[in-house]
Amino acid sequence: MTVQTVATTPISGQKPGTSGLRKKTAVFMQPGYLENYTQSIFDGIGGVAGKTLIVGGDGRYFNDVAIGTILRMAAANGAAKCIVGQGGLLSTPAASHLIRKRGADGGLILSASHNPGGPNADFGLKYNGPNGGPATEGVTEKIFARTLEIDAYRILDGGDVDLDALGTSSLGDMQVEIVDPVADYAELMGTLFDFDAIAALFKGGFRMAFDAMHAVTGPYAIAILEDRLGAPAGTVMNGIPSPDFGGGHPDPNPVWAKALMDVMYADDAPDFGAASDGDGDRNMIVGAQCYVSPSDSLALLADKAELAPGYASGLAGVARSMPTSAAADRVADAKGMAHFETPTGWKFFGNLLDAGKVTLCGEESAGTGSNHVREKDGLWAVLLWLNILAATGKSVSDLMADHWARYGRNYYSRHDYEAVDATAANDLMDHLRGRLDDLPGQTAGSMIVSAADEFSYDDPVDGATSSGQGIRIYFEGGGRAVFRLSGTGTDGATLRVYLEQLETDPAALHRDPQDALSGIIAAASSLAEIKVRTGRNGPDVIT
Repeated sequence: MTVQTVATTPISGQKPGTSGLRKKTAVFMQPGYLENYTQSIFDGIGGVAGKTLIVGGDGRYFNDVAIGTILRMAAANGAAKCIVGQGGLLSTPAASHLIRKRGADGGLILSASHNPGGPNADFGLKYNGPNGGPATEGVTEKIFARTLEIDAYRILDGGDVDLDALGTSSLGDMQVEIVDPVADYAELMGTLFDFDAIAALFKGGFRMAFDAMHAVTGPYAIAILEDRLGAPAGTVMNGIPSPDFGGGHPDPNPVWAKALMDVMYADDAPDFGAASDGDGDRNMIVGAQCYVSPSDSLALLADKAELAPGYASGLAGVARSMPTSAAADRVADAKGMAHFETPTGWKFFGNLLDAGKVTLCGEESAGTGSNHVREKDGLWAVLLWLNILAATGKSVSDLMADHWARYGRNYYSRHDYEAVDATAANDLMDHLRGRLDDLPGQTAGSMIVSAADEFSYDDPVDGATSSGQGIRIYFEGGGRAVFRLSGTGTDGATLRVYLEQLETDPAALHRDPQDALSGIIAAASSLAEIKVRTGRNGPDVIT
């Protein structure tokens, strides 16, 4: 095996989004595309000579082939060692944990998260730094800048690694260690939660359904829920990872996890239901006939986390992405905890976690996590819920009813308009942006605008400013609408509209969210002129 230096030219469109670079699988499979971006990562982080990297992915189509290419390139660039999940599998939170536990210099995670997989679907690649978290804005900018000027990449001219064989081998001068992808993560979970109490819950007849959605969390859930905690075999649905996620869309929400929702809303529903996404960093929580929104889940966990051993000493604070409802803020205020509002993207939580300013973080897009890793963590959230259920002896619906009675309810929903013409979507945002100063005091349907702005974030740790992070329109009476274009899709643009209304009247805490939000939904659509500007009569997905 010899090192080849292959001449190349920049490939347009390799600008990372909020969580790495995501494109159609066929795009990543084009000659030189993966190689250009991988070399740009290596160059953007100052090279990998002598460094140790964690490498793994969610098992989607092209995962194993891409890992082979990345390993040959890491070896050619002088990396000392790559630690790879067996079969090329590593959930994103497990990869974050391995980076931290092994003291690695970073990691390459192959995933398009909750997007579909397959030859005609989506693929992705991102770099996580030495703290285990997504690349910072500064590092991302260096990687992108390199994609615009790259003129060569380095790769071994041969050499294959058996990704299924545990143990250490050599690839050129680089060591490759294939590790059990589950073992270290499962050990970590055992230090955070009262596994004995959860096991006793299952032994007492508690029933659960976990939909792994044919994705990477399946082996982790089977090992922990069934093998370690004693949940009956079959508790984990769709537990074997598939390159195309069983032909489904591995996004844990009521639309794409309909099979689980049908189980949980049946007359003989289990006590608890949960799902996770393609790479294992998102979660959905649902009780018997009781769906819990991600924003409400974060708030409940912030209130009850101290019931788990790993958080018994209390929380330093809680952070949420700006579009996430303010429900967690209300808990933090009542408990005297710090709380922070950040832009969308888990990377913005990293500084707060590293500085010890917060313990829990969450996003409305079904991501929840803590300072145990530097990524959101789907199965972690499920286990914390199980610990709370075991400690309180209450049902999911009773816990949420108690929570709303104490803190009020932030009715919340997200409306997604997918694959919108990118020009039309940007024009819509520009139109709103140009009206911000004039909106306060205007009436839209039954709502009166009280304030409007475009969110900008000043990081309290490093002072960095992130502007243009979403348009916010506030209404009298505690309502809010937020407009953002998503950075995680691969077709056109996705317009996300986030809708929120605070309710404290005890008699009005159990309404259907879409009914409770009807006034804000109508006002948001009118103010943004969504139908006229996108040609859409309604959202594609409502969560």
